Parts: sequence; C-alpha cells; structure tokens
Amino acid sequence: MKLAVIGCGNMASAIIGGIIAEGSVKAEDITASDKYAAARKKASDAFGIRTTEDNKECVKGADMVLFAIKPNVFPVAGAELADVITDSQLVLSIMAGKSIADLESVLGTDKKIVRCMPNTPALVGEGITGYCPNQNITADELKICADVIASFSEAEQVPESLMGVVTSLSGSSPAYVYMFIEAMADAAVADGMPRAQAYHFAAQTVLGSAKMVLETGKHPGELKDMVCSPGGTTIEGVTTLEQLGFRSAVIEAVRACTDKALNM
Repeated sequence: MKLAVIGCGNMASAIIGGIIAEGSVKAEDITASDKYAAARKKASDAFGIRTTEDNKECVKGADMVLFAIKPNVFPVAGAELADVITDSQLVLSIMAGKSIADLESVLGTDKKIVRCMPNTPALVGEGITGYCPNQNITADELKICADVIASFSEAEQVPESLMGVVTSLSGSSPAYVYMFIEAMADAAVADGMPRAQAYHFAAQTVLGSAKMVLETGKHPGELKDMVCSPGGTTIEGVTTLEQLGFRSAVIEAVRACTDKALNM
C-alpha cells in the first residue's frame, strides 16, 4: 500500500511512526507533504519517508490519503486536491470538527472517506481512535482502513453522531490528564518532594489507575471505594475534591469541548 499524508505535525508523526513500526506500510511507500521545510525535514529524518511541499505530487499514485492538517486549512487544501484524488483512493481525515458532509462538499460526494479522531497517546502506542465511514466505503475497504488505524492506536467504529464526543473524551482529554498530573506533582513539590520524582510518582499512578479500570472491568467508583478506608487519608482528599467541584469541572470541560467540536 502507498500512503500519502497531508501534513507533518505531531499527530501525523505519531501515525506515521506507528504505521511503520507495525509494518502495515513501509517507509519507502509513504509520502508526506507540508508547507514548512522544517516539518518536512523532521519527518524525513525521523522515519526515512519521502516528503514534498506539493500536495498534488504527494497524492498522485497513493492508495490511501490521510488528511492531518488543521481544520481551517482544509477548505483550500482540499479544493486543491478535489480533482486529483480519485474515487478509488481511500481518504482518511483526522481533522476535528470536519464532518463527512464537510469533507464531501470539498472533495466530492463520489470519494471514499473515513472520518477518524485519534489522540496523542498514539505517540507511545497507547492511543484510541474512533472512526466512521461514508456510504462509498465497502466492508473490505473499511477493514483496510481499520487495520491501518489499529497499527498506531486502538480502533473503534462509532456512529458519526458520536464523533464530537470522541473528540472531547479522547482527542482533547489528554490535556486535562496532563494538568491533573502537573497539579498533583506541584502539591508534592510543595510538600518537599523533588520535581522529577513527583512527576514520576504522579504519572505512574495515573497510568496504573487507568490500567486497573481497563483490566479489572470494575466500575471506577468501585475502584475508588477500594482505596478509601474509613476515616483515612484518601477519603479526606476525595471529600476536598468534591467540595471544590472537581467532578463537575471535568464534566463541564468535556461537554464544552464537545460543543466546540460540533460547532467548528
């Protein structure tokens, strides 16, 4: 398979790195385009792929085209490629807020399109990606797309009506987790722990806690209760979080993000 990637940013790099590492597409079969020379050089040096400034050159001869550019750039970049991308090429988009209808309005309703939303943990092989196809994708073609996605992330098909939620719940939420880790580490530093050690303790605790949810299948509330001994330190901290509106703040942040994703 020959893959064309429009954009050489962080998510594009995460995806390219995962695909090459898994072996679903060879480095020599990947071409990426970007208007910035520094981004092209970084991608070429990191992965040994071919890069170009010309989007049209990037797309020609590819079996799959991945749009990994900012949503506001797509109307111009997409229009430039509408007559170049054929109805036999598979098109993947990771652009937040761009619906299948938005993509079809620029590229054409005859194109084979899969909309997907990955997240940055794909950089370390721990991402999760929601995806949905348009009506032109066959079952076999969808499997090809899903296999490519699965090479850099967990992959789950969702109805397009949930893509805004996917954007907020997994696409954007790593930022909230990083803020949580930073805040816990700041508290530990205030209480005397060296900063590097504080980050390690906080990050490993978040990693282990997430793994407990995934591997035990227990409800997060049940796992929380297991840590909260009567009259103990943990329930004191939980009480403080509840008093300060921790749970409602997270809920409102995720819902605000969903609303933004649906109205971009």
